[in-house]
Amino acid sequence: MIYHIYKSLRGGARHISFHTPGHKGGGALSAFFSECALDLTELPFTDDLGSPSGPIAAAQSDIASIAGAKRAYITTDGSTSGIYAMLYAARQAGGKIIVPRNSHKSVWHACRLVGLEPVIVQGEEREGVMLPPDPEKVAALFAADADICGIIAVSPDYYGNVAPLEKYAEAAHAYGRTLMVDGAHGAHLAFGADRPLYAGEYADMWVDGAHKTLPVLTQGAAVFLNDLRFEERLSEGLSVFRTTSPSFPIMASVEFGYKYTAANTVEIEKVKEGIKALRAALPDLAFYPSDDWTKLCIDCAPLTVDSRLFAKRLEKKRVYAEFADGRYVVFYLSAATTPSHLKALRSALVSALRVKKLRKTYVPRRAMPVPARTYSYLYALAQPFEYLPPENCVGRMSACNAGLMPPCIPVVAAGEIITDAAAKMLAGAEHTFGLKDGLLKVVKR
Repeated sequence: MIYHIYKSLRGGARHISFHTPGHKGGGALSAFFSECALDLTELPFTDDLGSPSGPIAAAQSDIASIAGAKRAYITTDGSTSGIYAMLYAARQAGGKIIVPRNSHKSVWHACRLVGLEPVIVQGEEREGVMLPPDPEKVAALFAADADICGIIAVSPDYYGNVAPLEKYAEAAHAYGRTLMVDGAHGAHLAFGADRPLYAGEYADMWVDGAHKTLPVLTQGAAVFLNDLRFEERLSEGLSVFRTTSPSFPIMASVEFGYKYTAANTVEIEKVKEGIKALRAALPDLAFYPSDDWTKLCIDCAPLTVDSRLFAKRLEKKRVYAEFADGRYVVFYLSAATTPSHLKALRSALVSALRVKKLRKTYVPRRAMPVPARTYSYLYALAQPFEYLPPENCVGRMSACNAGLMPPCIPVVAAGEIITDAAAKMLAGAEHTFGLKDGLLKVVKR
């Protein structure tokens, strides 16, 4: 197995630096980061991410083959710059895009930056978790509006729901539109038996947040392209939104993550077996029916326990979940999860289940309200605004996206008319986003 980028960095480890970065590959920093000698910049032997022709080009070609894409582009800015670049590319085909309500904030920000009007679609709820929107709704929107350039789906989401990507692709392509996928949490699905769930099987453009589920350094990600009509615009978008000072160690780790995982899928199966054993050993626990094995979501409602308190109890045993939302405590796993990790998790869970004072702390959440009416997102963001208590905002147009943390899904988006149910949900929540000192931003009358 050839790791092109890492090999180029090792080959230049003894060169004399009169270039950035300022640590010069050694000095005081090397006492804390022994591998800082590999933190290089664009040099004749390292290549240039903005215009690759050497080891980076070779790595991207190999990653594309592994992912089943015609083109691959490494990013060191996480999935965010990839999402921006995809929507930048799609903007040439129309002024609107279908956005599921549970989309990451980077999607909403991208719409604002590139001037795309989001057509918001809200899925049904299952056991307190919002599902991806029905393909029939998506197809109907395509049929009704020729200015919709496509859909950006979330798959898998924070709870492991995999969107019906095959149906989305059928609808999009039937109307000449584009399927994009925010696969920030789904890079691992490219490998082994999970391949039918992978975005790359269906999407025209997609982004993998490789660092979230593969052995990749934080911020390492990749954007993929199968519809070459967008090649020039996607490349242009990446040049606009990616950093001009990419981390070479992060780039090298992205290449490593895809190649290592492709050659070691047996490690995935071992962790899956470990998860089955864990669940079998804890028959008193209920789990959300996730489609994705890396998302282990314990339902604390049957225990009458607030999952946030449950997570705090686990932290006393040095076990840290990804997040807790009041009902679910969600653990993210990967092929790097070891048997000792699972053993520690099981022990911590057994210990937490014995704590009687956690009982009867659970408060059922309200269902996500459906907006009364929706106007232009871009219009609302551009209007004069004022801040009011949520209870005084009923019937007003929101000038921002505001919701609960976690799972960071907008209860109201800019341009939506605020309902009584939405106002009560925001006013009563412990942790929110989009509010300022408890006040909600609305369009001024």
